[in-house]
Amino acid sequence: MNINNNDTAVVVIDPQNDVLSETGVSWDLVGASVKANKTVENIERIFKAAKQNDFEVFISPHYYYPTDYGWKFLGNLEQMMLGVKEFARTGPLSLDGFVGSGADWLERYKPFIEDGKTVVVNPHKVYGPQNNDLVLQLRKRNIGKVILLGMLANLCIEAHLRDLLEQGFEVLVVKDATAAPHHPELGDGYKAALINFGYLANAVWSTDDVVEALS
Repeated sequence: MNINNNDTAVVVIDPQNDVLSETGVSWDLVGASVKANKTVENIERIFKAAKQNDFEVFISPHYYYPTDYGWKFLGNLEQMMLGVKEFARTGPLSLDGFVGSGADWLERYKPFIEDGKTVVVNPHKVYGPQNNDLVLQLRKRNIGKVILLGMLANLCIEAHLRDLLEQGFEVLVVKDATAAPHHPELGDGYKAALINFGYLANAVWSTDDVVEALS
């Protein structure tokens, strides 16, 4: 991929406490993978490089509101997420209790996300961006190439990857700026994701490679 700040953007999925902080509700499942990949640090490195070199940055967050708990059927991981109130907010128009919650940004990312330039799109509800405005926001800025990172590798990252590819974008996945659950029965989500990234993405690079390309 030819990366340049005219048509390439950084898209970060779910840079939120519940999946990246040791106090998050999913830490028991994802913590080992986050630490092994140095995911928290690598996401920050890409934020810094993107901002320093005038690349546009987009955030696709995951939020659940009280009305979402009225869903009549759920997938396996959805059931777990709603069961532990992952990414929970008090409502779509309320920030009561948001700051410092599991749905909030990791504190070290706030200077990058809350700089008045980063585009925070509507939340995705399951895993992919089909029901938010990520693609619209990218298209309106003539973005055709995406550097994709964040959480979780085998769920929201892979779902975003698949949909963006179907929408005609070139997508590079940053393999060590993501992580995944390791479940005793369901298996190693990170290993599964890496295999699919290799099959699907236009490129799969390390954080070192991406930072160099952004500079």
